[in-house]
Amino acid sequence: MAKRASNEHATVSGPIRIGIGGWDFAPWRGVFYPPGLKKKDELAYACARLSAIEINATFYRTQSPATFAAWTSGAPDGFVFAVKAPRGATYTSDNDRAGAAIQHFLGSGLDELGDRLGPILWQLAPTRKFDADALEGFLRELPQKLGDRKLQHAIEARHQSFAHAEAAAILRAHGAARVIVDSDAHEMTGDVTADFVYLRLQRTKEAVETGYDAGALDLWANRLKTYAAGAVPDDMPRAAPDVHMPKVSRPVYAFVISGAKVRAPAAAMALIARLQEK
Repeated sequence: MAKRASNEHATVSGPIRIGIGGWDFAPWRGVFYPPGLKKKDELAYACARLSAIEINATFYRTQSPATFAAWTSGAPDGFVFAVKAPRGATYTSDNDRAGAAIQHFLGSGLDELGDRLGPILWQLAPTRKFDADALEGFLRELPQKLGDRKLQHAIEARHQSFAHAEAAAILRAHGAARVIVDSDAHEMTGDVTADFVYLRLQRTKEAVETGYDAGALDLWANRLKTYAAGAVPDDMPRAAPDVHMPKVSRPVYAFVISGAKVRAPAAAMALIARLQEK
């Protein structure tokens, strides 16, 4: 088994994990990754500077148990991978077909991640409109456990019709987190619907060295702390503003992804630095 990398630079206060989407991205070489770093060492380099990574290769194709095991051995103790579920499971309106794809995905070697397995991201098609019965049916297909491990399910519903109190209520009933997306393309709702919070930050700008400017980084750092403490930030729009989850500390996962992707690692590291400040 490969020697695991150190994660000493990635510790953040409280149950907050911050990362990026994937780690194999050519424009990061020479910007995030130092010149001359071997491609095989990029995962370890990223893990040493972040506290989570959202794996997106699983969205496009089935991975093997050996691949999951290799990712596990390349990450340090305490590191977490969120895993993006395959589009075959999320881009269909046929829940029977989705159920078969879900079972295939969960049986493909996901358990090889062991205690490095974090939330599973289920990204619905952007054209999929809210339908209460269809959403209920889909959520019933998601198992609560993989072996003895409790699963965390995060639903990214991108159609504006999901910004609805009934959608939030259904997600709460199933313990699934509504993904909070900071994007120009989709409406953001900040409701908490599970015992964890999952965010995807997509407004990085290439002209800004840290992706988000100082004001935006401070804003998001404070929001993440508020979510981790069990509350909802006052400035976040909500589909169900009158519904409140129990105010208990909960894990928060935030991934800087899309936008000016070349700046994503810098933005994630800048957020980590802010959370480490006294």
